[in-house]
Amino acid sequence: MSEASSQPVIVLVRPQLGENIGKAARAMLNFGLTEMRIVNPRDGWPNPSAGPAASGADVVLENAQVFETTAEAVADCAHVYATTVRKRGVTKPVLTPEAAAKEVPQQSGRSAFLFGPERSGLETEDVSLARTIVTAPINPEFGSLNLAQAVILVAYELSKTAELAIPTEEELLPPAPQAELEGLISHLEGMLDEKNYYFPESRREATQRTLRGVMTKPGWNHLEVRTLRGVLSALERPPRKTD
Repeated sequence: MSEASSQPVIVLVRPQLGENIGKAARAMLNFGLTEMRIVNPRDGWPNPSAGPAASGADVVLENAQVFETTAEAVADCAHVYATTVRKRGVTKPVLTPEAAAKEVPQQSGRSAFLFGPERSGLETEDVSLARTIVTAPINPEFGSLNLAQAVILVAYELSKTAELAIPTEEELLPPAPQAELEGLISHLEGMLDEKNYYFPESRREATQRTLRGVMTKPGWNHLEVRTLRGVLSALERPPRKTD
């Protein structure tokens, strides 16, 4: 089974607005999901409002499949999860998005997550197709999520098992070499010496030890150390004369 075909399927059941379909596609692609299925969209498909709202998640919209019924949309899926915050008179296991996401990669066969229309949510007939209900802990006095919010909530939890890269990890620079940090500390200590900061002299060693602890704690990278050295050098210079 290919990686794409093993992904969970996101099924939008009778969505009303093209903008919401586009936003759902954006939420999906943010977390590595690409297969969207749409059941009987109110305004037909394709919908010109979906593209701009997707903000570049065109691959999801272009490959989206449309079905007449929810049953047809999940016919090839062995595990169907219905996202709903309301009881529908159907007795089924109830999981949080996190618990459902952990379950998915451990199961054979495809998984699908059903999301209902914006105003009414999933109908009882839709929920009856699912083996499990997925409900997020939410304010009981205001349990209203829009379609894209619901999709992103589930997609995020699914991404935790997909080993997606954290974008900022590669941007972080390693701590500066100790020699550079020592240069910064010596520079600062020298300036403080000139200002008679270490007074009384008996406290010099303890004060320098505390100062060193403060300066080594953040783990400055070489650019940050260089910037701080520049700041100290600027402070050492006499003020510029202005007209």
